[in-house]
Amino acid sequence: MAPITEVEGRRLALSNLEKVLYPATGFTKAEVLHYYATVADVLLPHLRERPVSFLRYPDGPDGQVFFTKNVPPGTPDWVTTAEVPRSEGPARMVLVQDLPSLMWAANLVAEFHTHQWLIGDPGLADRIVFDLDPGAPATVVDCCEVALWLRERLAADGFEAYAKTSGSKGLHLLAAVRDASSEQVSDYAKALAMEAEKAMPRLALHRMTRSLRPGKVFVDWSQNAARKTTATPYTLRARPEPLVSAPVTWEEVEECRAPERMAFQAPDIGPRVQDYGDLLAPLFEPGHAGRLP
Repeated sequence: MAPITEVEGRRLALSNLEKVLYPATGFTKAEVLHYYATVADVLLPHLRERPVSFLRYPDGPDGQVFFTKNVPPGTPDWVTTAEVPRSEGPARMVLVQDLPSLMWAANLVAEFHTHQWLIGDPGLADRIVFDLDPGAPATVVDCCEVALWLRERLAADGFEAYAKTSGSKGLHLLAAVRDASSEQVSDYAKALAMEAEKAMPRLALHRMTRSLRPGKVFVDWSQNAARKTTATPYTLRARPEPLVSAPVTWEEVEECRAPERMAFQAPDIGPRVQDYGDLLAPLFEPGHAGRLP
């Protein structure tokens, strides 16, 4: 029987604590839960008020991996849920609003993926996102070069961009936006991706066409669509090692010369948060969001 733990007055059954979820390092389910408890203060602001999609891997990344968008069976009644508009009809999804909800969700063993809008106004985007995805032999080092170009281009339009690792091969760029629909943000992001390809034709690519991608960085603008989600900052990823989608400084981006410089695992994140706080915190500051030109 799973041990019962109390978290801020909520009773949780946390199961299979000794199970190894990351075979390359021996990282266990207990360590996953400890990681999320440790980073809760910086992670929760990025989850609150955003419907969560879970990419679940209960037996580790080599086992079955599947997406859960609707509220999972057995969800406690104290976990907040909300009706979310979808083209095929409304769905009910989870909102991870507090530490007990986070620990319940972490016990499912899942990546957290969130939209670029808040549940209070799903018609308005509050984030611009670019997913920089390298096609081998390109690496995250090449993504950093494209990210620096995009940072300057966004700044020219009044946006301050922030970077995080994808927790896989690439890099994500985020900027706060106001008074724009997801469709408008998507159009703007696509235009910038096309500009990047024109400015760096040997490096950047705005189309997903597989045959064009080797050796280039795909500037994925499509995750700005209202229905799309992106890996939430600080989420663990379903990889052989406990890699995290970790915020990084622009100095780290500028100085990146090897892919391993942009690979952060769960044990790395606590010390980084102590040193930097949440590098993405300015995204929440009132008045920090830019407007589309």
